[in-house]
Amino acid sequence: METRHRIVVGDARSMSDLDDDSVELVVTSPPYPMIEMWDGLFAELSPSVGEALDEGDGREAYELMHEALDAVWTEIERVLVEGGIACINVGDATRTVDGSFRVYQNHARVIEAFEELGFEPLPDVLWRKPANSAAKFMGSGMVPPNAYVTLEHEYILVFRNGAESRSFDPGAKRRYEAAYFWEERNRWFTDVWEDVRGEHQALAGEELRDRSAAYPFEIPYRLVNMYSAYGDTVLDPFWGTGTTTLAAMVAGRNSVGVEIEPEFASAFEERVAAAPTISERVASDRLAAHREFVERERADGGTFDYEATHYDVPVRTKQERDILLRAVDDVTATEEGYRASHVAVEGE
Repeated sequence: METRHRIVVGDARSMSDLDDDSVELVVTSPPYPMIEMWDGLFAELSPSVGEALDEGDGREAYELMHEALDAVWTEIERVLVEGGIACINVGDATRTVDGSFRVYQNHARVIEAFEELGFEPLPDVLWRKPANSAAKFMGSGMVPPNAYVTLEHEYILVFRNGAESRSFDPGAKRRYEAAYFWEERNRWFTDVWEDVRGEHQALAGEELRDRSAAYPFEIPYRLVNMYSAYGDTVLDPFWGTGTTTLAAMVAGRNSVGVEIEPEFASAFEERVAAAPTISERVASDRLAAHREFVERERADGGTFDYEATHYDVPVRTKQERDILLRAVDDVTATEEGYRASHVAVEGE
């Protein structure tokens, strides 16, 4: 099996290189409005943002930043197939502007924008990522009433493009081979993720690091497996360090990444070289975790009614029987990005 991974250097507000209805899943984390590290980028996209901040008008700056994102959401609606899923990782912002401290609810504004485009909101995920600082609390410290709750979570908002879910032929091979284990479903589809930690991105150059706020690999990897099948294409319009492309490649899906900063494309070369090693480890870990689950269940008196077709393990449900994990065998650079060849992962 082969997958293809395009990298488009350009502004995601106009993704003219992408055809209508050309992707099945969107997984992305945009720059968060009213987080200071992104002020410069938003001001470049809309000079009025800088003017509003200089004038101390936080509400106007917040709305102008979201209007820049709205143009990207409109493009997503165009390129995403009917019934396709969009997953948006976004956090709220706390900030003092002109002497007034408040929270800017980015997640609520993104939901509003997607609903206006005709998307159906689906149950979302709270990704809890605790702050490690001993001085993380804001406000007046130990005395009431002027302290503030610390934000230690972000949202993974999930939307469906239109009212109807995607349809497949009965028993579609590419869908059932992409199934997940029963215990993975129970962990991945819970509405609070506390087991995913952020990770440091090793990037050359201080300026490049300052413009990167990548989420950890596990976030897009889960979402790609949850909301797409083999053969699907995953889009990330805020590509950054390419974590979504790496996750799609490891998961055996095609991908397209759109990134306004050309430096990130060259920085990705080192990351993609590790794809075969990462994919082997991920597949091995998933199979090992399932075997451990089986052992625990049997020790507690549990039974299994089905056997996996491709692996010497029992499974809980009929839908899991045809699971076939794939690993990246080789990655080749192409004119548009990368081509990856995949091999089926054999059971031990």
